[in-house]
Amino acid sequence: MIVGGGLAGAAAACHLARAGCDVLLLERETGPHHKICGEFLSVEAQIYLRAVGIDPASLGAAPIDRVRLAAGRGAAAETPLPFPAAGLSRFVLDEALLRRAAESGAEIARGIRVRRIERRRECGAYRADAAGETIEPATARRIVLATGKHDLRGAGRSPASGEPEEDGFIGFKMHYRLAPGQAEAIRTTIEIVAFDGGYAGLQPIEEGWANLCLVVRKRRFERVGRDWPSLLESIAAATPLLADRLSGASPRWERPLAIAGIPYGYVHAEGAPQDGDAGIFRLGDQFGVIPSFSGDGMSIALHSAALAARCLLRGDRNAAAFHDRLRRDVGGQIRRAQRLARLAEQAPVRYALLAACRAAPGLLRWLAAQTRIPIQALETAGMF
Repeated sequence: MIVGGGLAGAAAACHLARAGCDVLLLERETGPHHKICGEFLSVEAQIYLRAVGIDPASLGAAPIDRVRLAAGRGAAAETPLPFPAAGLSRFVLDEALLRRAAESGAEIARGIRVRRIERRRECGAYRADAAGETIEPATARRIVLATGKHDLRGAGRSPASGEPEEDGFIGFKMHYRLAPGQAEAIRTTIEIVAFDGGYAGLQPIEEGWANLCLVVRKRRFERVGRDWPSLLESIAAATPLLADRLSGASPRWERPLAIAGIPYGYVHAEGAPQDGDAGIFRLGDQFGVIPSFSGDGMSIALHSAALAARCLLRGDRNAAAFHDRLRRDVGGQIRRAQRLARLAEQAPVRYALLAACRAAPGLLRWLAAQTRIPIQALETAGMF
C-alpha cells in the first residue's frame, strides 16, 4: 500500500504495478492540483521518468540549459548547466505519473485523506485509517509512505537534523506570465537569487509560464507584516534582477501557495518506535529534505521510489536496510546543500561566492554538480 500520490508515491506505484504487483495508492486530492516545488527536472529526474514511460518534453516541459546566480545589486554570475534540465509543473507531472500508474495496473483511490498509520500486531499488518472518510481502513504488510514534508500520526519520523521550527523557513510558490522581454531573458535559464533571510528560484515551465519558488525565514516574513506583496516588494528593492523579472508580470493566482515548517537538512535516521518492525518505507521528503536551491528534490523523490520498488521486488522487505542504502545514496548531497545554504545566509560569504562564480564560471558548474545523485546510485536503483 502506498500513501501519497505525489512524485515519489506515483512513481513507486508505476514501478511496482509494471512488475505485476497488486498496488493500492491512497491520494488525498480528488484531482489535479498545484504543489509548492521548484519544478526543476535535472537529467537524473528525467532518466527516472523515462524509465516508467514518461517523456517530460511530450508534456510540454521547458528546456533549461543555463543557471544564473544573483545577490544584491552586483552583477550576476552565469554558466551553462553541466547537464540538460527541464521545467515542468507538478500540476502536469503528478497527474501524468498517476495516469501511468493506473494504466500499469495500480489501483488509485483519490479523495482519501489518511490520518493515521496503525500497526496491527495480531495480524502482522499496518492499517491506514482515513478518519471521517467513507471507506474501510486499508491494511497491508508494508507501507510505502510518500506524504511529503510533514508527519502522519502513528508514523512519525525519528529525530534528526533539520531547521529549527522556531525560525525555520516558509516556502512560497507563484506562477507568473512574464513580460515578453523578461520571459526571453529566462527562456532556457534558471535564476537563483539570494537575499537576506532566504532565496528564490525563477525558471520557465510549460505553456510560457514561469515558476517563482521562494523560501524565507519566519523572522523576515514577520518584519513585513506577514504580507506577500510587502515581502516581494522588499526583496525586489534589494535585488534588481528579480525586480526586473517581475516588472509587468501577471500572477496566475490571487495568492501564492505557502507552506511553513520546512525541515531543510532532514535525513531520516532509524529509531522511531513506529519503525521498530521495519515495515514503513519512507520516500521523498519523508526520508530527506534537501534545500530547494539545489534543484534536486524531484530527482531524490524519484530515486527513492525506484530504489524502494527494486528492494521490494527483490524480496528485501526490511525498510531499515532500504533507508540505510538511501542514506548512502543521497545523505551526502543533502548535507552538502544544507551547509552551502547556511553559509550563503551570511552576507559576506554570499557576495564572495558570487564574485568567485563570476570570475570562474566553472565553479558554479561544479557547485551544481555537487548536489546531484551520484551515478552509482542510479545503478543501484536499476537505471543502467
